[in-house]
Amino acid sequence: MTSSAPVFSPLITAEALQACLHSGDRLCIVDCRHDLAQPDAGAEAYRQAHIPGAIHLHLDSDLSGTKTGMNGRHPLPSADALAERLGKAGIGSASRVIAYDASGGMYAARLWWLLRWLGHDAVQVLDGGWQAWLAAGGASTDHIPTTSPEHLMPRIRESWTVSAADVLANLDSRDALVVDARAPSRFAGMGETLDPVGGHIPHARNRFFQDNLGTDGRFKSPEVLREEWLGVLSDYDVTNSIQQCGSGVTACHNLLALEVAGLSGARLYPGSWSEWCADPARPVVTSA
Repeated sequence: MTSSAPVFSPLITAEALQACLHSGDRLCIVDCRHDLAQPDAGAEAYRQAHIPGAIHLHLDSDLSGTKTGMNGRHPLPSADALAERLGKAGIGSASRVIAYDASGGMYAARLWWLLRWLGHDAVQVLDGGWQAWLAAGGASTDHIPTTSPEHLMPRIRESWTVSAADVLANLDSRDALVVDARAPSRFAGMGETLDPVGGHIPHARNRFFQDNLGTDGRFKSPEVLREEWLGVLSDYDVTNSIQQCGSGVTACHNLLALEVAGLSGARLYPGSWSEWCADPARPVVTSA
């Protein structure tokens, strides 16, 4: 008889996480709080208060690779470098990881996707994040825990990503649907504040990542998400969809929502709009 690893749902509630804190599992809670406009704000918020035992990983320095000016604002790190960094932070192949933020999961989803891309499936996002934790009566602390290095063996899922060249070729073939997670205004090329060029990739459809959330800041039900996403995908199968955003971060939120909805198999364009628009030869559309 062979044993299999436990299967975890993509999301975990604050109440369920409270029950897990003293379960004896090799639990690793990761605070992913961040602010694109104030890059140090997340780390400062962590220093002031966080879930007991949580470590902090920074979007720019821990969950992104080296920028070249042509590969986007948050380029995908190499698998080996990422596995080494996460291992030094105390995440090993036997760890169960819970990621949270204070932004509806937009940064926690990045770690969720990265770990699964590395082949580590024991990872969940705290639904509702820091706000839900506090609302549920969860404890907080300013104590920074000490961690011991662990070994995280990468088993990269190379088919989960596409390149700018792939997206460019798809403009003619239209084999895959590109879905953009940015706000409708940025998608239309209006009010762009993060990238030097406004607009979107030709033929892309827009699904603002915040539309995955209810008014309470938590993910909508699997049934609602499935209905909404099937409407976005329309005549495309989810496996023939490419998720992108501004820099490959909030696209992971859409990938998480798809997983919650039971729609697996979408791919990520890691460089996303910030990489795409860095080359003036790539076509741009500036209308909704």
